[in-house]
Amino acid sequence: MQDYELLLDKGRRAMENGAFTQAVRAFRSATEAAPEVPEGWCLLGEALSEEGTAAEAIAALDKALALAPDDIVSLYLLGDACFEARQPERARSAYQRILDLDPAETDALVSLGLVFFSQDHLSEAEDCYRRALAIDPESVFALNSLGDAASAAGRFDEAIACYRQVIQLDPEDPQGHYNLGELLFDQGELAQAEKACREALRLDPDFAFAHLTLGNICLDDEEPKEAIAHFREFLRLEKSPDSADLRNEVAAVIDGLKDEG
Repeated sequence: MQDYELLLDKGRRAMENGAFTQAVRAFRSATEAAPEVPEGWCLLGEALSEEGTAAEAIAALDKALALAPDDIVSLYLLGDACFEARQPERARSAYQRILDLDPAETDALVSLGLVFFSQDHLSEAEDCYRRALAIDPESVFALNSLGDAASAAGRFDEAIACYRQVIQLDPEDPQGHYNLGELLFDQGELAQAEKACREALRLDPDFAFAHLTLGNICLDDEEPKEAIAHFREFLRLEKSPDSADLRNEVAAVIDGLKDEG
């Protein structure tokens, strides 16, 4: 087991450094050394998820849960991996299993709500978020998500209040600042929207969608050079397959602005 523990340590260090391919190799070797230990499979699943290999991640996490069916960490990772892989029913099942084990797991409630939200079941999603907030009124995860649901339902004042509460509870949360900025932009409050998005980028310089919104703000402010700079940063940072169409649209906008210049 000494080699196994050394491999786990090596993989964890690689994860901390963002070297996910190296982490996958270490954790895979650990599962070969001790295939009967669930922790190695769980860590392998996490590393594969970070690497963007959803199908392999799900397979590894299934093995972890076959060995330890009630492991909440593996269930969270499985739910998240299935959600990313567009397997909403499996994601729902994983999050619901967590809640069966511990009804006070607010993150599982919010994650379950996100699955409902992705399927346009807004009332079910909102119910999950409110149940989470009844357990933990200061959950920024639940408040951000409730704000999104309120915005989708056209209750913009309520959404803004949710995002402002997030910022008050956790001023270092870039998502709250971005959500506020995006909604203020949609309402034409360009100066406030720009301030919120710039704060999101101060907290997380790699926040791709904050660059996108700032690019749109610059367009509305007739600042094409600044808009192009933000759009290019968005294209550099946002590599998700789900954003392929959006990336093409942004690239076309950049080409149009360059032609005008």
